[in-house]
Amino acid sequence: MADRPRFGPAGVPPTFRIMNATLADVPRLLREEGLDAFEYQAVRWGSKPQMRKEEAEKLGLKARENDVLLSLHGSYFINFCGDKETVEASKDRLIACATASEWMGAQTVVFHPGFYGKKSPKEIFKECLEALKDVVERLKTIGVRHVKLGPETMGKPSQFGSLEEVLALCESAEQMQPVIDWAHLHARDRGRFKTIEDFRNVAETVEKRLGTEAVKNMHCHFTKVEFTDKGEKCHHTLEEAGYGPDFTMLAKVIAEFKLNPVIISESPILDIDAIKMREILKKEMGLD
Repeated sequence: MADRPRFGPAGVPPTFRIMNATLADVPRLLREEGLDAFEYQAVRWGSKPQMRKEEAEKLGLKARENDVLLSLHGSYFINFCGDKETVEASKDRLIACATASEWMGAQTVVFHPGFYGKKSPKEIFKECLEALKDVVERLKTIGVRHVKLGPETMGKPSQFGSLEEVLALCESAEQMQPVIDWAHLHARDRGRFKTIEDFRNVAETVEKRLGTEAVKNMHCHFTKVEFTDKGEKCHHTLEEAGYGPDFTMLAKVIAEFKLNPVIISESPILDIDAIKMREILKKEMGLD
């Protein structure tokens, strides 16, 4: 739970890599930039954590020392909408990601639920929910209780992950937290966010469905996005004209509702745009 609006990158910024920074250096380097969140990318992981427990614990220690809130983006190979073998493998992958999240003290493990395929959305929802309930029970048996599972709103109509579906999952299973990817919602609905009211409606829907704490402490992804009729195509920087959504509109809603979201930048210039978003919000809150 964030105590204030927090900003950070999805993964290690390229400039840090050029500096030959270790993973344990990342929280300090982010704080030097005025950032206070970091989403570790475990997007290629299989059924076992692909980092040592000691490495995860050291990252967690440095994050706490530098007041950087951690989250983890789970494997892209998770698909709870496939055949039985795929679903079982996906459970193992999500459990591996949640286990490492527990080691490092990350609050949320973000994941993509899957694809519709030839099944109906109603069928897919039932299968996905059953799989997630089983994951939660298995996590309890191994003592992973502090990490929230974060189904992410997805950017293509072929993907399971509309706002309605994500909120319904969070209503129906324990240990869940919605991950609102504003670019994905924008692309999925072919330019959804045109006015401040469009952003406000999402916040109000989250509050109505999941309660005040859920909306106040939203975990979010943000970048500008290019899309086609098939949905999300690619990410763009905040400075690039002709693409949405507009972060200033979201910042106005955050200030109006007095929210404390975690905003993870998925821009091509990760930390640079995270800093820009932080400054936009400070201005809207009258803190600049």
